[in-house]
Amino acid sequence: MKNDEAKSKSPSPTKHVLEPKRLQNITILSKALNITAEQVCEALMHGNGLTLQQLEALVKMVPTKEEEAKLSSYKGNNINELGSAEKFVRKMLNVPFSFLRIEAMLYKETFEDEVVHLKNSFSMLEEACKELRSSRLFSKLLETVLKTGNRMNVGTIRGGARAFKLDALLKLSDVKGTDGKTTLLHFVVQEIIRAEGIKVSDSIMGRITQKNKNRTAEEKEEDYRNMGLDLVCGLSTELYNVKKTATIDLDVLASSVSTLSDERAKLHRLIYKELHMDEKSGEFVNTMKSFLNYADKNLKDLQEDEDRVLSRVKEITEYFHGDVSKEEANPLPNFCNCERLSWHVR
Repeated sequence: MKNDEAKSKSPSPTKHVLEPKRLQNITILSKALNITAEQVCEALMHGNGLTLQQLEALVKMVPTKEEEAKLSSYKGNNINELGSAEKFVRKMLNVPFSFLRIEAMLYKETFEDEVVHLKNSFSMLEEACKELRSSRLFSKLLETVLKTGNRMNVGTIRGGARAFKLDALLKLSDVKGTDGKTTLLHFVVQEIIRAEGIKVSDSIMGRITQKNKNRTAEEKEEDYRNMGLDLVCGLSTELYNVKKTATIDLDVLASSVSTLSDERAKLHRLIYKELHMDEKSGEFVNTMKSFLNYADKNLKDLQEDEDRVLSRVKEITEYFHGDVSKEEANPLPNFCNCERLSWHVR
């Protein structure tokens, strides 16, 4: 009798509707939140009150349609039969479109930082285009490379070239001299240094700085080199923003802008369609409407920035490189080549 009485008082075993691995992940995430399901639900009704870290954790807890159906089948007191993690998710499902709200709040929380990053990247690219177009040293470098290539290929079908692809610049370091160390790139740079040095030496200021007119040929060559080196080292400064664009991928930037627009469309649909007639969701809707006005203005500006910069990149690529082929939809690697090349001029 005592055993039967003890069994009747023992709690019923916890029921699990989620797969073990999935259950484990949600258990870890729910504990990391450091807030109750009731607090989460309240925040979802208001449209604020959750940190970025909490929103990122909640997004990972989004149930599948099958999981949501199973959890939703538990109602009233039956919810207590679920384990703590599943009970947590089940309570959240009481809020209409709860996980769409979480995604909307996460979008709102990360929007400004993403916009600032994209605007800075577009600004950097635009400045890089200006630097490339106005850099006399870079144009001199290209001219010297072209002349050197034509001298090497005289008498062949490659001789007499009037242009070359910018990605060919990096191949200059692959062509080595008889010592196995000096590359064609070194030769080209030294040629520019000497030419710039002679130009300075022939200038009024250059003649003034020459204290001894009876210097030997070797000493004059050293003077040319020193004066030219000071000037040519300025290429790195002239292409300051070009160097920074080496880490930028135009495709990634375009994808980020597109994602922001897609998320904006989802938010618009949520507040103007799914929650439009839900009186209890008024505070959430008003919060998101205010944000949506802010987001629309920023997205419009961002799209204009993207269009303008893509046009600038295309223009500068065609200026140095000729017509851009359809296969070369992303000419950004040319900027990276310029940046990498500038490091050799030091």
